[in-house]
Amino acid sequence: MEEPPQPPHCIIPIHKPNWKEYAFFFVSGILVSIPFTLFFSQTYPFFPAIITIVVFAPFIEEFAKVLPLFYRHGETERSLTVLAILIGLGFGIAEFVLYVAFLDVPPLARVPGVIFHTSSAVIVAYGIAKKNPLPFYLVAVGLHMANNFVAVLESYLLSVSAGVLILVATYLLAWRYYHKASTEKVVV
Repeated sequence: MEEPPQPPHCIIPIHKPNWKEYAFFFVSGILVSIPFTLFFSQTYPFFPAIITIVVFAPFIEEFAKVLPLFYRHGETERSLTVLAILIGLGFGIAEFVLYVAFLDVPPLARVPGVIFHTSSAVIVAYGIAKKNPLPFYLVAVGLHMANNFVAVLESYLLSVSAGVLILVATYLLAWRYYHKASTEKVVV
């Protein structure tokens, strides 16, 4: 008796990023951040600042940060989240430098942004790793919108207290997803 034909198989080996690839993802976060930060800082004459900062920036920045991750194959879920950490860190550091050096924002005020961008990139990367990026992207966008909204509030006390809560929630979600990401399951 003849056996039924077997479906073709594709074996993708587990890919372990080297230091050059880590550097690439860190630099890609920087290169994505600079044009976006400069663009949004210049759009205030065309759109009200609150619309630009609270609505447009979160959707565009969260997508732009993780775009390179959609093209990775053979990574474990965990290595994908590590690459997201590097992208988010590069993005956050570049934004930090731009805001402090060119927009005269106090350095201490921008440190939470570095943590936020790193954490939100991990949230979306986990969704990419699980082949279900949209809900995770929307969570990151929602947190980014909330973070930016409290940043533009006139009340300093409310802005700081709500900002800390949003930052902690974002960080804890990223921590949870990083630890849930498998070190063995390959993203295909």
